[in-house]
Amino acid sequence: MVHKKMTVRKMAVLGLLMSATFTMVAQQPRKPDSAKPRNPRKVQTYRVTGSAAFGDSLKPDAIIAKALRNVSAERIRETDLKLVRFGTRHTMSAADEQAIKSGRGIGAAREWIRSEFERISKDCNDCLDVQTDEFTQPVSDRISKPTQIVNVYAIQRGTDPEQARRIFLVTGHYDSRNSDGMDTTKPAPGANDDASGTCVSLESARVLSKLKFPATIIYLTVAGEEQGLYGSGHFAKMAREKGWQIEGVLNNDIVGGNRTPGDKEQDAGIVRVFSEGIPSTATEKESHRLISLGYDHDGPSRQLARYTRVVARAYLPQSGAGRLTPKMIFRQDRFLRGGDHISFNEAGYPAVRFTEYREDFNHQHQTPRIDKGVEYGDLPKFVDFDYVANVARLNAATLASLAAAPAAPANVRMSVKELENVTQLAWDAVPGASGYEVLWRPTTSAEWENVESFGEVTRATLPHSKDNVIFGVRSVDRRGHKSLVVVPQPVQSLDAVASGVPTAHAFGAVGGESPSK
Repeated sequence: MVHKKMTVRKMAVLGLLMSATFTMVAQQPRKPDSAKPRNPRKVQTYRVTGSAAFGDSLKPDAIIAKALRNVSAERIRETDLKLVRFGTRHTMSAADEQAIKSGRGIGAAREWIRSEFERISKDCNDCLDVQTDEFTQPVSDRISKPTQIVNVYAIQRGTDPEQARRIFLVTGHYDSRNSDGMDTTKPAPGANDDASGTCVSLESARVLSKLKFPATIIYLTVAGEEQGLYGSGHFAKMAREKGWQIEGVLNNDIVGGNRTPGDKEQDAGIVRVFSEGIPSTATEKESHRLISLGYDHDGPSRQLARYTRVVARAYLPQSGAGRLTPKMIFRQDRFLRGGDHISFNEAGYPAVRFTEYREDFNHQHQTPRIDKGVEYGDLPKFVDFDYVANVARLNAATLASLAAAPAAPANVRMSVKELENVTQLAWDAVPGASGYEVLWRPTTSAEWENVESFGEVTRATLPHSKDNVIFGVRSVDRRGHKSLVVVPQPVQSLDAVASGVPTAHAFGAVGGESPSK
């Protein structure tokens, strides 16, 4: 996690909904879905009234659930210890051939990470394309000399030529630091910040690379984070320039579930998920419009955060051993701190950040030592590897669910032609969807509370006033995979194309190229 200077990143941001285009996953070929509307009326309605119930749900996919059982806390522990053994992974630490051979410094760390991705690829018949994004960062804030920064990543390309353009990405940063942000030689173990996040990217690749998805997944590890988000900033800019259609980014930074002896406030059953409400790329006019519509909590990143909650309820225990619940935090990041998801937000991509429930700042950005009886340092003994494994399961389940789902409905719109106590919605059909669901919640609620299912139709009228609730629409395929939710744009005529605020597709460069070989 980088210690952020008080630069106010514009909080305004664009348009509503997001989502991306999702199409179903994979182990067997799917029969083409008819484009003709079926079931012109509702199929089923789910209603919740109690605080413990949720209207938004997801049916677990048996193939995904089986893959999640292969996540190993012991393997994650071995990965974390290996990263710590490089001594320091400071962005400006040694990266010459001799240092790499000696197993010290960031150069040795990145070469090992690359070899791990290559080993994982070999185990799945070369299903991953392992690449690096390399550049020289000039002298700048926290960079005292021109420094080569290398991002290491593996691409699991989608099996559907059209849907492979859609990308979902998981990331963690592999660089570290100690008490002196410019110290390139003394120990900077970074077991939690952020070897834990790097472990999540690697473990997600291990368990999901055996499956096949129509959409593309990228497993990313970046450097330069502690010095100013340089690695992720370069990668996000590269992706935007190439027109990559990144539809969701999961950033894992400090997901070690800190185990400070005597800390009774830590909760191993909670991981925080931070998300911006209004996209960072929104203009002032767009931001004002979103606020006036009550959509300031319905941007693409916020919908992604909600999706992780639905996935957790479907795939992870909600009580007892292995329990993990994403706790949504309605802000982009913690005070005085920042992370790599911000780089993707500022490039126009939906992105969220996972972080343990309670951080111990004696075990972050600290040179290992004991001072007045207090032990400092980001050491493996303070990491809860069972917790990291649960976070990895949540990430893998979210990636798989998104890559398996049909495309989100396009051009979602809501009639505001006249005063009425019913709500008329319309959307454009998308490939792979066998039906659509309309969701709604009170304007004061954080989560979707009601769901009504429809067949293969592109219009719906609901007996609820648009003045009192927030509506959303999502696509569903025949096996129950669901897209992210898109909130409707107000229009005078449902026959028109929604305009005024950019739609979901504005975030993903639809029609852009796939990651190159």
